[in-house]
Amino acid sequence: MRVTVTGSSGLIGSALVRSLRDDGHEVVRLVRREPERPDEARWSPADGCLEARAIEGADAVVHLAGAGVGDRPWTRAHKRRIRDSRLLGTRTLAEAIASAGDRPPVLVCGSAIGYYGDTGGREVDEKGPMGSGFLAEVVRDWEAAARPARDAGVRVVHPRTGIVLARHGGLLGRTLPLFRLGLGGRLGDGRQWMSWISLPDQIAALRLLIADDIAGPVNLTAPAPVTNAEFTRALARALHRPAPLRVPRIALRAALRGFADEGPLISQRVRPARLEEAGFRFAHPDLDTALAGLL
Repeated sequence: MRVTVTGSSGLIGSALVRSLRDDGHEVVRLVRREPERPDEARWSPADGCLEARAIEGADAVVHLAGAGVGDRPWTRAHKRRIRDSRLLGTRTLAEAIASAGDRPPVLVCGSAIGYYGDTGGREVDEKGPMGSGFLAEVVRDWEAAARPARDAGVRVVHPRTGIVLARHGGLLGRTLPLFRLGLGGRLGDGRQWMSWISLPDQIAALRLLIADDIAGPVNLTAPAPVTNAEFTRALARALHRPAPLRVPRIALRAALRGFADEGPLISQRVRPARLEEAGFRFAHPDLDTALAGLL
């Protein structure tokens, strides 16, 4: 296959590109700078510009680009960056696909379980209603921005990704140094649910969405979500370190501003119903298995 990928330098994108190439597929990476290699093509989401050769004749387009959600406090400017980077990029891709003479048959357009908002202890699957909050609204509009591709007859699938666990990068990569020093601890009261997926399962699921005939939203989370307290204990156990501390809610809110209540303090108990219905087999179905494989 020839697969066009945005966000190819990120945690998920770089792993996906590596996986596809290892299996002999051709990957075209969309970049915002001037291309430096034959496998790169330029696009500018802010201007709605994209090199047509990156889309024409592709077997799939995987859109993973977007400003980081949890890597800095949620100032007004950063919230605008989070929203614009997703909507403008998706709209640019969807319109380019719709106008292509030789359209790719599938657009795998990144999304997030932030759509469901805070679910408390209630389990939700893809049929669950939209929640409230900034991220829920962003996800709603993000998925809607792919409409030009859908209207043109292209299969559009939205992988609603949870917390991706990887040894380097993401939540796990950032917290490992603290836990190794015995300075780990639960966030707030630790009762909030965390819906996670290992990076290898994330990539395998994306590969399934490229090849299968699934359309619409698909939750990319493991079948066994855990509370933050359970995550803390499991990680400390895997590293043979104590994790006696607790980060108070007030400290998280002061450090992260609005993100605290839609990130580390939110409770999201999400079930990957459509992946399970498609027969997807998780390499890491539970947290202990995932940590053993990743660490």
